[in-house]
Amino acid sequence: MYQKIIIILVLFFLLPLNAQNTSFNRQLDSIYFYRNLAKEAVGFDKKIEYAQYAIKLSEATHQDSTILKSKRLLATLYLRKLDVNSLFNINHENLKLATKLKDSMAIASITTVLGYYHQQKAQIDSSYYYYYTSYKVYKALNEEKREADALFNMASIQFSQRDYIGCEQSAIDAIRLFQSLPRTDENLDNLWALYNLIAIASDKLGAYDKAIEYHHKALTYSDQLSDNYLYTLYSNSNIALIYKELKDYDRALEIYHDLFKNKELLLEEPVNYALILGDYAYIKYLSKNYKTQEISQMFTEAYKISDSLQDHYSIMSVSLNASEYYNNLEKKDSALFFVNRAYTIAKETNTNDVILKSLMLKAEIEEESKAKVYLTDYVKLSDSLQNKERNIRNKFARIEFETDQIVERNKQMAKERLWLLILSIGLMFTLLLLYIIVSQRNKNKELKFNQQQQETNEEIYNLMLSQQDKIDEARVAEKKRVSQEIHDGILSRLFGIRLNLDSLNMSVQPEAIKTREKCLGDLKEIEVDLRQVSHELNTDFVSGSNYISIIRTLVETQTKAYKLKYDLINDDNIDWDEISNKTKIHYYRIIQESLQNIYKHAGASFVNISFKQKNNVICLTIADNGSGFDVNKARKGIGLKNIYTRVQEIDGKLDIQSTADSGTKISITAPNN
Repeated sequence: MYQKIIIILVLFFLLPLNAQNTSFNRQLDSIYFYRNLAKEAVGFDKKIEYAQYAIKLSEATHQDSTILKSKRLLATLYLRKLDVNSLFNINHENLKLATKLKDSMAIASITTVLGYYHQQKAQIDSSYYYYYTSYKVYKALNEEKREADALFNMASIQFSQRDYIGCEQSAIDAIRLFQSLPRTDENLDNLWALYNLIAIASDKLGAYDKAIEYHHKALTYSDQLSDNYLYTLYSNSNIALIYKELKDYDRALEIYHDLFKNKELLLEEPVNYALILGDYAYIKYLSKNYKTQEISQMFTEAYKISDSLQDHYSIMSVSLNASEYYNNLEKKDSALFFVNRAYTIAKETNTNDVILKSLMLKAEIEEESKAKVYLTDYVKLSDSLQNKERNIRNKFARIEFETDQIVERNKQMAKERLWLLILSIGLMFTLLLLYIIVSQRNKNKELKFNQQQQETNEEIYNLMLSQQDKIDEARVAEKKRVSQEIHDGILSRLFGIRLNLDSLNMSVQPEAIKTREKCLGDLKEIEVDLRQVSHELNTDFVSGSNYISIIRTLVETQTKAYKLKYDLINDDNIDWDEISNKTKIHYYRIIQESLQNIYKHAGASFVNISFKQKNNVICLTIADNGSGFDVNKARKGIGLKNIYTRVQEIDGKLDIQSTADSGTKISITAPNN
């Protein structure tokens, strides 16, 4: 009985599950069916229609992996159709799903397509960001071929933005990867293209020998291809142009002569033919070994072909060469026609190199008044391009840095490399431990050095006080000697004179009496004055002023060297004799360091230094009329750090008030212990 009940219950629970599985499998079958129709249907509109219906069915399953596969199929169809505008939204949706699923391969593939989308839209920052993201993911997955493709895309963007050094680095990294792959036609083609890219970048940087070397390396790979004529043509024509820059016209002409042996093949690619013919004609002119009529005919033919094809690049190249040629022949009208044609197209296509060359040529051809305008435009554009190149190099580095930060935050998706992470943590812990040990030793050494320096400072200060005491003792002794001389010598003699005059005062003659009385009065006044001088000389009126004298000597010496005016104020209520030498040394060093900082950084002409005491607290204020600085943004240099440290040593507080162009005020308050 119990067995029958159990069987019934099992069937009751299992039947709905089987029904659900059957329903889900039917949904999957429908999705696969429409996906296949999207791949096999005739016409892109039908393909896209079936793919969109597959997405609709996939969304009904609420399975992210199924939805992602259907949406990626639609994105692939848009890409094949070159429907760039439709790529953006669908791929951002795919990127969110792939990130949620932690599907690294899908993330890399989607970001590659997004890089292509932004490249087509001329949104260089975003394009580089997505290519770099795909490169990092492919590298983590050891997908060397796709990693190399991503680096190739990055190098191409860097070249287009004139970041030739960054382009070379990315291209070299890509070459290393392609060289490790099988020698297929596709890989050989990529190796030729990368070496060719580095060669052109080196040419732009003026490294001509290096450029020729890379072009020859490129040819070693194109030679391994069965249909390599265009590769050979392109590389050799570029090498000839480098020889032109090196003024080795004979070698350049030799290359062109070999190329034109197969003129029929050249004419199969009329754009390349027009470009090469224009360069060939100009190098013939530069060599001075060919007739003018022949060269003119070559320029005419090259221009007609490029103009008939409406190929902007070949028209600009031929026109610039022809303009220089006719300008050198003093045919200003022809020269002006060609340079204006090149300049107009360059402005329309934002081809800055051609704009610069055209402006320089126009300045040479036109009259002086117009030439000045063209030269001014040339300088402005050249400066702006240089600034742009610097910013672009910084921008690409910043994009890589920011992208690396994002990748670092998502590293946890590689669970299979957990053991490597543990080893890394162990190694990092060991390095951290070593770092702590080394840092602690360095801190101990620094602390010991500071203690020694403190002791040395105290010794110096004590020697200064000792020297000052000796001076004061000598001064007091000298005052006592002078006082004794006055008292025992001069006063005794004056007293004797007064007694003699008293004895003479017995004379009854009126004039004698008046004279003697006057002399006696004068002598009494002299006696009083001498006694007062003696008393003052014997008083140590400078008692307790030794420290401020030392400070004043420091300030006078440094302000004289720094060409500063100063005002030093001391509160007489401060009993410096009761303050510890250690504290006085810190005040001395703070003033010394502050004066150095004012001289180095403030550009001031006046400094005010004052000591004040209130409620048993000493306040030292140092104010200047210099340039000032932003206290919140300024980084603490060694000088400020030393001041902070010394203020802490005397249990004080430091306050710095400063704004740009308004001077600086340093206030230090410390208890009078």
